[in-house]
Amino acid sequence: MAASIQREAAVHLKPLGPDAFLCVGEDHHSVATVFLDGNDALLVDALGSAADAAALRVMICDELGKTVRVIVATHFMSDHIAGLSTFPDAMVIAHRNYRHTFLSQNRRVDAFYREPQVVFDSAMRIRWGRHELRLLHNPGKTMDHISVDVLTADLVCVGDNIVGNIVYLSKADPVQIRTAIGRVKQFGRGTVVGGHMGCFDAAVLDNALHYLDRIRQSVVAIRAQGEGESLASRLATLRIGDCLAPGVEASAFETAWHLRNLEAIESQGIFELDTYLARSADVV
Repeated sequence: MAASIQREAAVHLKPLGPDAFLCVGEDHHSVATVFLDGNDALLVDALGSAADAAALRVMICDELGKTVRVIVATHFMSDHIAGLSTFPDAMVIAHRNYRHTFLSQNRRVDAFYREPQVVFDSAMRIRWGRHELRLLHNPGKTMDHISVDVLTADLVCVGDNIVGNIVYLSKADPVQIRTAIGRVKQFGRGTVVGGHMGCFDAAVLDNALHYLDRIRQSVVAIRAQGEGESLASRLATLRIGDCLAPGVEASAFETAWHLRNLEAIESQGIFELDTYLARSADVV
């Protein structure tokens, strides 16, 4: 079954429940989740461009009259931390491996970087008005990834451990991504907020796992073919529809990131080890 997605074209705040809002930026469709406590606001992630962050500031500070006090980073990639400098007085919280992620990303924007005031290792809790946020280290797409579990809002923010109904494999361990998604499934929340595109129902987690398993199986089979056409030519035949869960239709955004996956698979040797292990098992 396709996971439902809620996204609008323009940058705006969409209610997720009492004192909880979603903002999807224009740049990379990056997401910020806003939790209110009286006149104070806490953000989970901070969008992907200075323009989007400025629009978010207008909505929260000018229109709602709130002050952003805390920003929690699900991971320290530039397309999720643009707003750190937009809210200079907000306390930034990140996992202790934040620098590893920032320095290893493909498209680093140094102007967005700001040292977090609080770093943690495995877990921490924040009581924010009516909500309690559980910050849990959940490495998947990056080593610093955290999940933000909010029982009081029946939602979980998962960052880039999913990208809509798929996953993004560049510079990541696919097994670690699978494990991270499995941990999120154990929370049992009804709404999943991704790092891009918006919020989904819980079925999106199974859809992402299905995509991960299918692309792995397909790439191992393609790599096992050996000589002949170039790997790039063979990978180009792998359409996103071949990897999606039944009933799921790819968005333009997911399709673009699937193509990026194919590029990363070739250039970074993704699933080479899986191919070797599969061949070794056949020999035995």
